[in-house]
Amino acid sequence: MQVIPIVRTPWKFALIMTIALVALIAAACSSNEPTAAVTIPTQSTSQPQTTATKTTQQLSGSIEIDGSSTVYPITEAVAEEFRKVHPNVRVNVGVSGTGGGFKRFTAGETAISDASRPIKDTEAAAAIENDVEFLELQVAIDGLSVMVSPSNNFVECLTVEELKAIWEPGSTIDNWNQVRSSFPNQTLRLYGPGTDSGTFDYFTEVINGEAQASRADYTGSEDDNVLVQGIGGDRNALGYFGYAYYVENTDKLKLVAIDSGSGCVTPSDATIEAGEYSPLSRPLFIYVSTEELKRPEVKAFVEFYMEHGSDLAAEVGYIRLADSIYAANLAQVKVAK
Repeated sequence: MQVIPIVRTPWKFALIMTIALVALIAAACSSNEPTAAVTIPTQSTSQPQTTATKTTQQLSGSIEIDGSSTVYPITEAVAEEFRKVHPNVRVNVGVSGTGGGFKRFTAGETAISDASRPIKDTEAAAAIENDVEFLELQVAIDGLSVMVSPSNNFVECLTVEELKAIWEPGSTIDNWNQVRSSFPNQTLRLYGPGTDSGTFDYFTEVINGEAQASRADYTGSEDDNVLVQGIGGDRNALGYFGYAYYVENTDKLKLVAIDSGSGCVTPSDATIEAGEYSPLSRPLFIYVSTEELKRPEVKAFVEFYMEHGSDLAAEVGYIRLADSIYAANLAQVKVAK
């Protein structure tokens, strides 16, 4: 007789293994110790979830800024650093001048307005009419600077009275020896900010006694870089603009010291901060729409400005404020409604 060996079939083997697994699970459930299946998550941990949340909540959108060409270097520096942290936020910074910036801002067209002077009553009234509420935040100090070309070897200092004689309405001075008899008989060519500029407003007010009161026959521009080129390339030129543009172009420009009655003082970090450079030291501002602050990207940008503006203002050539002022500004932003 042929002997047929007994072989376990696959289904019998599976049945045996199933019975064993059930027994094992039952034993585990009866124990007081948690099983590995309970303590080890199979899908993800809290860390990847956090990373994913940060990614999906990354800020985006656009922020429209316009205004002073003087404040522009600070705001643009802040915008560049902010973009490194929030690359999906587009920050557009224009330079239509303080007056031009306020026209847009008070009409609700921009979120932030750079200003090299405080807002005027008429501009504030326009904002009220258009339901634009705002915060005024000082960001730095500037020493409005009078410049000549480095090739000019005869002008070192001018008095406030001489500046007034040159720039006041109706002035016919067009030769350097009309300013001072010791100056050479050479044509005087003038450069300065356009009439929408806060620098123009400030200079005419403190030098000529009234904002916007100025002779009109000069080369004007809202772009200070145009003035840098004009003054730097003309031995007989004279002009004025913000101190930071001199700092960026020391090889192209020569500072003129100003005598307001106490001797000639040249603008510098020390003389501007101490108030010795008078009367051309002035505060610089940004104005922020409180309605726009409701947008998270705008609020984040303004907070970033107050946290880093001190270093960036100094970096581009202006005088930083006391830390307490930036802290007070930041507090205003955080509680603004």
